Amino acid sequence: MYLDTNGHGPGDRPEKDRNPRPELTLNQQKTLFWIAGLNLVLLLVAPIGGATLFDIVIDLLR
Repeated sequence: MYLDTNGHGPGDRPEKDRNPRPELTLNQQKTLFWIAGLNLVLLLVAPIGGATLFDIVIDLLR
């Protein structure tokens, strides 16, 4: 039912090449690393800071 043309289309023309996913440059890799690292730090620090601010607001409302 399907014909394997070994990468050639009709009339011996090459089929469309699949565009490979572009790789990240070194600068883009560094930026992505720093963003991920910052997110991990904030994952640990933000709840502590949020709880502290919440306590301050409760104390101010009393």
